[in-house]
Amino acid sequence: MNLQHKTALVTGGGTGIGRAASLALASKGTSVAVNYSRSREEAEETVQLIRSLGGQAIALQADVSKDQEVKNMAEQIVRHFGSIDLLVNNAGITSHIPFPDLEAATEEVWDNLFAVNVKGMFYCARAVAPYMQKQGQGAIVNLGSIAGITGLGSSLPYAVSKAAVHGLTKSLARALAPVIRVNCVVPGAVETRWWAGREEQMKQHAPNLLLQQLSTPEDIAQLICAALEQEAMTGQIITVDSGQTL
Repeated sequence: MNLQHKTALVTGGGTGIGRAASLALASKGTSVAVNYSRSREEAEETVQLIRSLGGQAIALQADVSKDQEVKNMAEQIVRHFGSIDLLVNNAGITSHIPFPDLEAATEEVWDNLFAVNVKGMFYCARAVAPYMQKQGQGAIVNLGSIAGITGLGSSLPYAVSKAAVHGLTKSLARALAPVIRVNCVVPGAVETRWWAGREEQMKQHAPNLLLQQLSTPEDIAQLICAALEQEAMTGQIITVDSGQTL
């Protein structure tokens, strides 16, 4: 799919991978709706960066775990740009909990992580699907994590939520074929604000990877764009982790 003159919704588009994806899409001539839940200033800054480079973008607030807010956001995008062609399901949250501490994995933690990381992606896909189907084409990329492959990560509930994202990708690919393609990009360790306060740990981690470097948000954004463009691929879980899981 040629991304020029298309419209994309990028959830959590104000920071990290979401910002990099928004900028990468804009560089290909895509109009971008930059979604945020709380990071309004960062989302508006992303929009200004895109506009300063001659692109088109708007910032829209919506909590992806709220179905009606997601539907309203999709309607706003179509009113503003005329269509939704692409979805980057990037918004996600975590809780840092030691794996052996099962008691700390409370019902609230489970509910919050699944509401955003899994149900939120489903709500966004469901909201945009009718517009894509009406146009006769569309593409979705979900952001997974190697935590969903290895079972390791910031917490046990987080790892399980990302495994669910991988499963959701395959199920949505079946449900939305042949009009809408759905794939999943699975990052390993990425240089984002999630490492804030743990920079020394990040430096120690990088040399242990086969490529001896962490991925950057821009690395992940390149693969997101490639997955959106590739018309012969759906239901795939694509890992980019500098060899971490090999």
